[in-house]
Amino acid sequence: MKKSFRVKKEKEFQKVFHSGSSKANRQFVVYVLAKEDQSHFRVGISVGKKVGNAVMRNSVKRKIRQALLELKPTIQSEIDFIIIARPPTVKLSTEEIKKSLIHVLKLAHVLYEQKQI
Repeated sequence: MKKSFRVKKEKEFQKVFHSGSSKANRQFVVYVLAKEDQSHFRVGISVGKKVGNAVMRNSVKRKIRQALLELKPTIQSEIDFIIIARPPTVKLSTEEIKKSLIHVLKLAHVLYEQKQI
């Protein structure tokens, strides 16, 4: 993901936490904040120490970024959102992480609605 697609500053993270709405499943918590006049979405990823050591945390972050890269065309553009990984994510494969992310992002109304044919 390019830097322009990331929420990096502490102040921006806090704004999403305090002003945004949240949804969760067993693996992830997602905070979403709508932002007008934004050309693309921005995402912040947080993986705490309860998940594991640095190697495990970085592995989880890479898998989340890969899933988001694949979901990029379906994500709404005028939002900032934060993804917080919970400890069970360590045991999941990339595909399982993607499925779980799709589930929680649909709950949070981050993904565009797919029309069934």
